[in-house]
Amino acid sequence: MKKRIMMSVLGVLTGAVSVAVFKMAAFGVDPFQSFMSGIDTVVPIGFGTLYVIVNAILLSFSVIFDRHYIGIATFINLFLLGYVTEYSYKLFSMLIPTPSLFLRIVFLIVGIIIICIGSSLYITADLGVSTYDAVALIMANKWKIGPFKFIRVITDVCCVILGTVLFLFGGGAWKGVPAIAGVGTIVTAFFMGPLIEFFNVHIARPMLEGKGK
Repeated sequence: MKKRIMMSVLGVLTGAVSVAVFKMAAFGVDPFQSFMSGIDTVVPIGFGTLYVIVNAILLSFSVIFDRHYIGIATFINLFLLGYVTEYSYKLFSMLIPTPSLFLRIVFLIVGIIIICIGSSLYITADLGVSTYDAVALIMANKWKIGPFKFIRVITDVCCVILGTVLFLFGGGAWKGVPAIAGVGTIVTAFFMGPLIEFFNVHIARPMLEGKGK
């Protein structure tokens, strides 16, 4: 149980920091954050508070269809991720106010890797997942619609489309707000599911069960 809690906390915090890293790369954030950024251009409240509200709404989906995915990690994600992302980004921006193209590429690569590792850690720990991750997991494991990695691609693409529509509707493109979709968004939308499964097999499960298993 101690190992599971450690993996859950580490996974959520890693995921939170990865979003700030994506923002520093400025090549587009991950799909769910592109959705959140789209809402952020329409709703005039702080990102951390907005994140809590949207995820509280998504939490009702898990409550109705499969409470198994609600746990410690769910509430750590719900109440901390938005604020950790917000303050991590402020810190990174203060340390590196104008990153070069090379540094932006490095940020993008690091962001993709750590968000997938973070997701893999807390999904494998099985002490609850984020309200967004629960949607694809319920569809794959309870409703048996198809493999997780493919369903995750579909939900990610839907988030990118909705986020972009909200971004344009909210006038983000004319307010000087950085674009929410880009190379990073496309890569994560189509490869995040398979990458999470890869890290499940090669990092998270061996960490939880022991290398011999």
